[in-house]
Amino acid sequence: QVQLVESGGGLVQAGGSLSLSCAASGRTFSNFAMAWFRQAPGKEREFVASISRSGGTTNYADSVKGRFTISRDNAKNTVYLQMNALKPEDTAVYYCAADAGPNSGTFYYTLSYDYWGQGTQVTVSS
Repeated sequence: QVQLVESGGGLVQAGGSLSLSCAASGRTFSNFAMAWFRQAPGKEREFVASISRSGGTTNYADSVKGRFTISRDNAKNTVYLQMNALKPEDTAVYYCAADAGPNSGTFYYTLSYDYWGQGTQVTVSS
C-alpha cells in the first residue's frame, strides 16, 4: 500500500510560478513511475507530466511543454512539478499518481496508475 501526500497548490497571477510536491510512503519509491494529472471543473482528468523510476525519462502534455518541469528525488520519496508562465487555463485540481508496476502502463492513461494523491488546487488569475 502506498500513500501520496500533495502540497504546494494555491493562487497565483497569470505569468507567475508555482511548485507542487508529492511525498510518497509505504514502499520503495524508486520502484514507481510517477505522474501528474489535473482536472478542471466540468472536464475530464487529463495528463500533465510523467517521470520514469530513475528520473531519466519525462513526458509532457503539449499544453504544458516548455513551461512545466517534472522531477523526483528518490532519496526523499518525493516528486515535484515546477510550473512557470502559468495561464488561467492551468487552473485545476492537480493530482499525483504512482505506477507500482512491475509492468509499465501507458504513461498518459489514468488507468495505468495504481495510487493517487488527494489533489491540490491550483488557481491562476487573469
